[in-house]
Amino acid sequence: MMFEQQQQTTRADLRKKPERRKPKEEDQQQRLEIIDLSGMSLETLPNPSLNLAIICKLDLSNNNLQIIPESVVARLLNLVVLDVHSNQLNSLPNSVGCLSKLKVLNVAGNLLQHIPKTIENCRSLEELNANFNKLSMLPETIGIALINLKKISVNSNKLLFLPRSITHLTSLKTLDARLNNLRALPEDLENLINLEILNVSQNFQYLETLPYSIGLLLSLVELDVSYNKITTLPDSMGCLRRLQKLSVEGNPLVSPPMEVVEQGLHNVKEYLSEKMNAGNRSPQKKKSWVGKLVKYKTFNATMRNGSAEEREGFIMSDYRSIDGLASPRYMGMFSPRRLFSPRNMFSR
Repeated sequence: MMFEQQQQTTRADLRKKPERRKPKEEDQQQRLEIIDLSGMSLETLPNPSLNLAIICKLDLSNNNLQIIPESVVARLLNLVVLDVHSNQLNSLPNSVGCLSKLKVLNVAGNLLQHIPKTIENCRSLEELNANFNKLSMLPETIGIALINLKKISVNSNKLLFLPRSITHLTSLKTLDARLNNLRALPEDLENLINLEILNVSQNFQYLETLPYSIGLLLSLVELDVSYNKITTLPDSMGCLRRLQKLSVEGNPLVSPPMEVVEQGLHNVKEYLSEKMNAGNRSPQKKKSWVGKLVKYKTFNATMRNGSAEEREGFIMSDYRSIDGLASPRYMGMFSPRRLFSPRNMFSR
């Protein structure tokens, strides 16, 4: 079936302003089309006679496609949305990197084992949905190149790790990596200053720990770490003042104990913050890096009686927001490794 045969029922004119004559370039913008070929049992794409450069949304979902021709994708120069979910694709064409205006890419429900590195050229991309595939890794540069990403959904794959560059995605709001084989999360999560939803549940026997930096996710509202092998929640999670939903069931938790968890989120945060304070005040215990941030005046804490012991403490009741410093320019300063290295930036 030809693309042109579908135009009568699937085209939609996005802009209609006929009151005055437009230059040629603006006329082309007015003629951008939405093409819907979903659910038609297509096994191959026909050679289209339609000018592919006028398509802004292409829906090829719920078909039996095994391949999308490189030449077709390369000509979709004005494409904003590409939906190919629920097909039989083993790979994406490298020419996907030509889609410089692409904002939404949905490749869920296929047989993909990797995402081509050329995706880093899709600099406008805001949403990536690659759920239910066979991915074992994501492109290493995904976080450096795709700085406009706001949502990443890669659940139900075979991911062992998330690329470290993902911590550069300061616009990211949702990260869904459940039902994978994750061994660990990147250390520098504090750079994800707009992350609101983080789901790394159901990695079962693989995920055993969470990084301390998870407590510096200033915008986090929902956190799901259920059904893993986590025994201890980082004390820093007591600082997650915007957190409204925490799911930890299915873990062999020791700290906090289950009797505290059963009392609700407020009690969990209170338990963790008290544990963090006690650890920072105890001279016998190695102080956590969050407590050391107080010492270096990154956080403000109450000084009672001026004692050195309490000057190094982290008093939750007087905790102040550091939102003013939470910009990509400054967030790198909060990395424990950078902060306490022999030549740290505060020693200057």
